[in-house]
Amino acid sequence: MIDLKNLRERPDIYKANMKKKGYGELKGRDNLVEEVLKLDEEWRAVKLKADNLRRDRNRISEEINLAKKSKDETAARELIQKAKEIPEKLKNLEIEEKDLFDSLNKQLSLIPNLMSKRVPLGKSEKDNKVDKIYGKPKKFSFPVKSHVEIAEALNMADFESSARVAGTGFYYLESDLALLNQALINYARDFMVKKGFRYIETPLMLKEEVIDKVTDLNDKTNQIYLAKDSDLALIGTSEHSLIGRFAGQEIPENALPIKHTSYSMCFRKEIGSHGLDEKGLFRTHQFNKIEMIVICKPEQSETFFEEMKKITVGIFKGLGIPIRVLKICSGDLGDLKYEQVDIEAYSPRRKDYFEVGSCSNLTSAQARKLGISAIIKNQRITPHTLNNTAIATSRALVAILENFQNKDGTVAIPKVLHKYMGGKKKLEKQIVNDKIKTQKKKK
Repeated sequence: MIDLKNLRERPDIYKANMKKKGYGELKGRDNLVEEVLKLDEEWRAVKLKADNLRRDRNRISEEINLAKKSKDETAARELIQKAKEIPEKLKNLEIEEKDLFDSLNKQLSLIPNLMSKRVPLGKSEKDNKVDKIYGKPKKFSFPVKSHVEIAEALNMADFESSARVAGTGFYYLESDLALLNQALINYARDFMVKKGFRYIETPLMLKEEVIDKVTDLNDKTNQIYLAKDSDLALIGTSEHSLIGRFAGQEIPENALPIKHTSYSMCFRKEIGSHGLDEKGLFRTHQFNKIEMIVICKPEQSETFFEEMKKITVGIFKGLGIPIRVLKICSGDLGDLKYEQVDIEAYSPRRKDYFEVGSCSNLTSAQARKLGISAIIKNQRITPHTLNNTAIATSRALVAILENFQNKDGTVAIPKVLHKYMGGKKKLEKQIVNDKIKTQKKKK
């Protein structure tokens, strides 16, 4: 959420920012700034009336006391009568004030955060710009297989059973592939801790009121699983619980910057996502992820943005996976975000890159929405917040299986993971006697 005071003082800046994001082409949102400023004037006018009435109430109370002390019964009765009329008038004004304030905040939340000058202009994801490329794609002398083909051939994944017991978007990982998943978690966790992030284990469920503050309406509708007959929801990322922890809190200066990281299971409905019905690990309803957040002084956020981006790059460079950094353009940038880059890994099967991480600087917009404040030099300010994916292991497994596959069907394990795999250097086909056959039981 943007700063209302700043909007009053610089409305043209916000209009220009919205135009860059394509809001001028969206019917009903091109006059949003004017609508908010009009609501702001109405709210302030009613608030002033209510404040004046409260002052009148206090003044009249003092005058009643003075009249009683001077034994002026006539004046006292007249003043008491005036005092009796105030509560009803004030109640009506306070209701009107609250209704206007709620409408103002609702409309204010629709105005996007100001973007960085580094954000490329564009209308959609097609206009995102490649910033840097790390590593060269390997050339294969044999037909490249998909991660699903490889995992199933190794007897290390069962997508048929998961579809039967849970539906599409789930999976069973087995044996060394499941251990490789854990190795990725441990590798990324250790990487983060060495970078000075405090490791946190968070709740996997949050109250719906917290979810409403850490996500926007579309994300909640399309991504979040709500628990029936409860006010709880499953988290879509540990960022929700990491940052939600500070909602409504005041952070002392000596506690900044806050640098936290967490591993968690993540749960997403993925409504509207393309290709979800295709089996595999690329886009699923349940997955493992190590996330990071930073809460810092405003002047520090751009430096932390670069630091966090480099961490994800470092994790994937350490794995030996070819990656690129993609700058997200104005039309594809979320409304709370000041700047965003995606980290993408190369897929030899697609001969293209796919997203494995996303790093965002939200400046003060998210903290203001969450009611997070900080005391800096005895003054209350709104700190800046950032978040970034260290690793989503399902996506990393896709990249490893495809990029490190061998002609004989085995898969080389990245060197940095050997110690987490008990020294094992490759995934090899295993003979499984208890393999479940997917077939209906005969009657």
